[in-house]
Amino acid sequence: MRSYSKGAEVLEPDGDTSVDVDRPRWNPLTRLAFRFGFVYFGLFCLIFPQILFVFTGYFTTLVPDSWIVGLWRPLGPIIEWAGRRIFGTDVALNLMSGSGDQKFIWAFVVCLLIVAVVATVAWTALDRHRPNYQRLNAWFLIFIRLCLGGQMLWYGLAKAIPTQMPEPSLTALLQPYGEFSPTSVLWNQVGSSPVYQILLGCAEVLGGLLLFLPRTATIGAMLSLVSMAQVFVLNMTFDVPVKILSLHLVLLSMVVLAPQARRLADMLVLQRPSEPATQPDPFRSRRVRAIAVAVQAVLGIWIFTGGVHMGMKYWDQGGGGTPEPPLYGIWTVSEFTMDGYPVPPLTTDENRWQRLVFDISGTTYQRMDGTLVPTLTNVDTAAHTIVVSGPPATPDAQPAPIANFTFDQPTSDLLRLTGQLNGKPVTITLEQVDLDRYPVHRGGFHWVQEYPNFR
Repeated sequence: MRSYSKGAEVLEPDGDTSVDVDRPRWNPLTRLAFRFGFVYFGLFCLIFPQILFVFTGYFTTLVPDSWIVGLWRPLGPIIEWAGRRIFGTDVALNLMSGSGDQKFIWAFVVCLLIVAVVATVAWTALDRHRPNYQRLNAWFLIFIRLCLGGQMLWYGLAKAIPTQMPEPSLTALLQPYGEFSPTSVLWNQVGSSPVYQILLGCAEVLGGLLLFLPRTATIGAMLSLVSMAQVFVLNMTFDVPVKILSLHLVLLSMVVLAPQARRLADMLVLQRPSEPATQPDPFRSRRVRAIAVAVQAVLGIWIFTGGVHMGMKYWDQGGGGTPEPPLYGIWTVSEFTMDGYPVPPLTTDENRWQRLVFDISGTTYQRMDGTLVPTLTNVDTAAHTIVVSGPPATPDAQPAPIANFTFDQPTSDLLRLTGQLNGKPVTITLEQVDLDRYPVHRGGFHWVQEYPNFR
């Protein structure tokens, strides 16, 4: 049978294609970089819990916590030992902190770097005569591309369904700006404009979807690179504890784009003709290739539907779709009596309340000095009772009781509490605050503005 050579492929009459392993040798630095990247990024994607977790799709909410941690649990003793030896400190993983930049995770990255360097040296010594890694590189890039696509979909949907950065809470409206951490400033800034957050999320979702199709993977990786670079800069400048993962998503985008670097430079920088930017392909026939493309597309849809399912669950159970609790709003104390005597509104008074806030996330009272105290509160609208308790000192302790009230509401904006506060009889009259008095809550958009609204 005749065959026709074209570039790096051998074209058979039946349309099958295969990678030509006899093509010119990769230069030594390219082979070295591939070996290191294969080990480092391959292990990172396999071990970092969040990356493979998204492939559970629609069943994400049913996955046990032990599965979410993945290989970190069995590798924990090794990483903790390395943390003590390398950093000279304990690096136990705290699953409840929500931080992706814990000492344990930094120790994991260092261990991974050491393993990758050692493996690269050994691989180079044992396989120094191989001219290239065309086929292995193609499979590796598919794996990296799918992992990156899953993360882009997951993070994008958390913004497209605006749950990652919710609108500022009612207590945030009462908190002085100077008391916010940089992370809180960023969260409230983005949360104040749901449309902006949704657009950010849609860009990330689009990048993720494009990554699941080989034909559109290059533009998807470019969009992911821009999106994740912005996220990484925000994490660095606002001290958001997701620096490790966001940096690696930037690097994974660059790995996917690496085979297209020369073509992109020709087209975008050097302004000269370029070959089509095609993703490396390990499949030998059109039929197998078509099946592989279909599988990747179905996998992208599976992750997308799982992300939508989880996003809508969070939206309905703590996000913007959560029903407002009874007495929702900010209530300012207008009268406060204790032991039958009026209590003046002195900032030095440690017993008198200044405000009471009923929010979706919980109930908070504000002391006269401005301190906001979160509480565990049960409002029974049928019995007209309110039970207020302080958070337990330890996870095993019982909530500390603070107050028991009966309440009546003569009008929609007037509330009267009668009962015990810290063991003393009190009567508290409160007036509801119009939330539109806060410009950040009122929002608004104006095509025509005679003056900027910096107030």
